[in-house]
Amino acid sequence: MPNHVHALIAFRNTQGQSINAMIGTGKRFMAYEIVNRLEEQGNQELLNQLASLVNTTDRRRGKLHEVFEPSFDWKECMDDKFTEQKLNYIHDNPCRGEWNLAKNPEEYMHSSARYYATGEPGIYQVMSYALLADIDLTKAL
Repeated sequence: MPNHVHALIAFRNTQGQSINAMIGTGKRFMAYEIVNRLEEQGNQELLNQLASLVNTTDRRRGKLHEVFEPSFDWKECMDDKFTEQKLNYIHDNPCRGEWNLAKNPEEYMHSSARYYATGEPGIYQVMSYALLADIDLTKAL
């Protein structure tokens, strides 16, 4: 999506880390990569915009860019019905409302919809959530 990300994420071996800490770490490393790519592209206009979003406290700590909003919304998927509902929402989102980025979910290049519909990989590696149901995550690596 142009201004947000939807994902189904399974965690294992979290060693007591909170979901907030894990997502925060992921967002931090994605932000580094986004900033690096913008610098490589010479996109100073967008880099300046991201720099202008850093609040005073974070700027004093040395933060240069604000790529993500500090919050996130998560839902714990405890059963297949709820998980499938969320997956369908994620897949349909680019085809609805203000976005209309594709006519059907399988056409949106950043979606896992093609994988779920055909088994063909898209541009990102996907592991079916249904496969995770057969894995004992407490014993997995």
